[in-house]
Amino acid sequence: MPDFPAGPPTPPIPLTELLAREELGLRRIAGPDHADLLWVHTSEMADPYPYLLGGELLLSAGVLLTDPERYVARLVEAGAAALGFGVRPVHETVPQALVEACDRHGLPLLEVPPDTPFTAIARAVWRLMAEARHRELRRVTRAQQALATAAARPDPVPAVLHQLAAQLSGGAALLTAEGEVLHTAGRRPAPEVREALARLAGVVAPAGPAPLPSSSPSASPHPPVPLSPAPTSATDTCGDAQLSAYALGGGQGLVLTLASRQREAGDRTVAGIAVVLLSLLAAPHQGADAAGRSAALVRMLLGASPRDVTPLLGGEGPWTVVHARRGDGATADPLTAGALGASLGSALVDAGKGRDAVRVLLTAPAPLTPQPGWTLGASDPVPVTDLDAADTRAARALGHAEATRTPLKVHSPAPGLAALIPPDRAAAHARTLLAPLTPPLADTLRCWLSLHGSWDRTAVALSVHRNTVRQRIGRCAELLAMDLDDMDVRTELWFALRRT
Repeated sequence: MPDFPAGPPTPPIPLTELLAREELGLRRIAGPDHADLLWVHTSEMADPYPYLLGGELLLSAGVLLTDPERYVARLVEAGAAALGFGVRPVHETVPQALVEACDRHGLPLLEVPPDTPFTAIARAVWRLMAEARHRELRRVTRAQQALATAAARPDPVPAVLHQLAAQLSGGAALLTAEGEVLHTAGRRPAPEVREALARLAGVVAPAGPAPLPSSSPSASPHPPVPLSPAPTSATDTCGDAQLSAYALGGGQGLVLTLASRQREAGDRTVAGIAVVLLSLLAAPHQGADAAGRSAALVRMLLGASPRDVTPLLGGEGPWTVVHARRGDGATADPLTAGALGASLGSALVDAGKGRDAVRVLLTAPAPLTPQPGWTLGASDPVPVTDLDAADTRAARALGHAEATRTPLKVHSPAPGLAALIPPDRAAAHARTLLAPLTPPLADTLRCWLSLHGSWDRTAVALSVHRNTVRQRIGRCAELLAMDLDDMDVRTELWFALRRT
């Protein structure tokens, strides 16, 4: 049987948030008032158990409902979060036997009125999930920036711990492999919680070789057998405290422990960012470790506060962001990426992951020439306050270079007559004109116009099928109510897109 994920890549939705949507008219008539929804599934099977993953809001009109007790018991066994029962045309009211079974088994039961389609409920859940995911991403982004800023301070390890404790509203501690506390931050846990954290830290502490039995001769012909590697993370609870322990890299045997009153969506991601930073800060700052630390900081600092990035980068700039990808399609390893950075005259290199582009930060003005075996896209020189926008422009330039098979494409700011218009007025006009377009549609239109309306080159630049490009451009024309074959229209749109 295939392995299914434990949950979707979105935070769970509290049942109360769905019930609060007045337009749906849902009413809880049995079971507890709290549940976390991970999915929405509609089924009229007599026993949907084999097709449930757990965490579903199951919607049914009871077409084949003959044994409510067994039906509810099977749903609870499958891990369903709640049952939504639609009244009419099959049942005029929710069967009383179903209400009683849900109360007995602790399964929330919702009455769905006749004028509420199941698809409207599913759409509301997905919308709530999208909103929750957006909140989580914003929170994680802010935490990432704050942790990266803390890592750039003179005493980075305590600063990162304090920031982590603040982000998680709990307590954090850094321990040696022997359990000695090096640094603490945030709320001081109760004695029993500290003891539980110490035991949890022992779970992830690196294991050494197994000792020789006492009866073995001192000169054994067989070397000690290494123990199996310890897990890199572990979780536990102690009362109402949520506990976590993470083994840090860097070869020092350090362990990060966390204690908080509740575990929110995104906490694990925030803790993971801190683990990476603390591992890099604890590692010897030489050779490959220095390259890894530089790559991680570059990746995080590209989205951090400019005011806090400036001291780490060594000045206000101007800076050039370069995106690079190997011409043979192979994945760039850290050594290859480092060699590219050395050729470009910079040690600030992020090797990326998989087919992600290598990113390099250059002090501008710096000589930028094509590099053998690489395709490069570069931003125009910018102050440190514009690094985030320059990163986007460098990615677009790389896509343009790959589509046109040129070794180097440098983004150039808007020249000529366009520069005569005040930037704030131009930006306001662009926002108004392009308001109907979603970001993916705007990006596709920008790329398509930059490549003179070539379907194939745009498909290469965006890594999508040419038919997808055609569909998106057709949708842009519909939403804007414009003729994209008209050169005046293209010029107007290009002017606006260059200011977004």
